[in-house]
Amino acid sequence: MEKQQIEKESCSVHQVRKSHHSEKIKKNLMNRLNRIEGQVRGVKGLIEKDTYCDDVLNQIASIQSSLNSVGKLLLEHHMKSCVIERFQEGDQEVIDELLTTMHKLMK
Repeated sequence: MEKQQIEKESCSVHQVRKSHHSEKIKKNLMNRLNRIEGQVRGVKGLIEKDTYCDDVLNQIASIQSSLNSVGKLLLEHHMKSCVIERFQEGDQEVIDELLTTMHKLMK
């Protein structure tokens, strides 16, 4: 995904606070989330089949890594568009909001 494309394809309207993702970005995110959803269903199946715990834990680690990747992509997109836009409009609150979000992602 091109960085310039990410910067241009999403922005928050301060009052509405809604992102506008391009179809390409939405498709990318949805594909990743669909794979993660499949991984979660797979883990449920492993547990139902009494699969060895270490194997299940490794699959859970894979799911967490996949979710982290989606979060990083969204965070980058958010910072390069929404946060910059709101900051340039004089909205200093966006920095505290961003820090709170980053703390949640890093738990």
